[in-house]
Amino acid sequence: MSLKSLLKNIVPTNLQPALLRAYLKTTSILYKGTKHECSCCNGKFRKFLTFDGYGTKRENARCPKCGSLERHRLLWLFMKNELHIYDKKISVLHIAPEPGIQQLLQPLSNIDYLSADIASPLAMVKMDITDIQYPDNSFDAIICAHVLNHVNDDKKAMNELYRVLKPEGWSIIQTPVDYNREKTFEDSNAKTTAERKKVFGQEDLARLYGKDFLDRLKAANFNVKVVHYAKTLGPEISERMGMKE
Repeated sequence: MSLKSLLKNIVPTNLQPALLRAYLKTTSILYKGTKHECSCCNGKFRKFLTFDGYGTKRENARCPKCGSLERHRLLWLFMKNELHIYDKKISVLHIAPEPGIQQLLQPLSNIDYLSADIASPLAMVKMDITDIQYPDNSFDAIICAHVLNHVNDDKKAMNELYRVLKPEGWSIIQTPVDYNREKTFEDSNAKTTAERKKVFGQEDLARLYGKDFLDRLKAANFNVKVVHYAKTLGPEISERMGMKE
């Protein structure tokens, strides 16, 4: 039985993230080296771990120390290097917080940090993204990565995110997009986990976004800028950080 299966079957949900972090911290010494580096924990390793998620395996993906994946390391690099996250005093709403990113942001003295999720034990508050219980213009920044494709009413969620974002604020909204699709694929008849897995290939998905994802954000009044940040890093840094260009 894999570690992931063991955690899921015998460890309470609220304890799983902490146990995984403790396990990785203990075993990461086995992977120490100089070939790869994690931007989240600054660890250096001879290789990253294989990540097995939803039936697909990605080699050299998970940090052996903090558990970050490629997109987490890329997100942190972008916030640190391009948004200069250390420099300004800002309020941040982090939806469905990734463990490594939350651990980096929460202690910063210049950030008034709040994480929220409808179910995750990592989040500071329980909150439905389609009904955000905060006033208009509450946050300077919002981080919402790989969330909207799981939400039943994504348009309502986008409107809520825009509502609570300050006029001069910024938001990082990431989601998988199939650029071979002109239109987002949805199926309102796929309601159970089994039906969604059959239709979308993953039991907790609500849709597969196509190239019209940007139009959906614009319809919620976001001023959208697409950033392919991995492509700006170059092959050497991408390889070292375990990321694809």
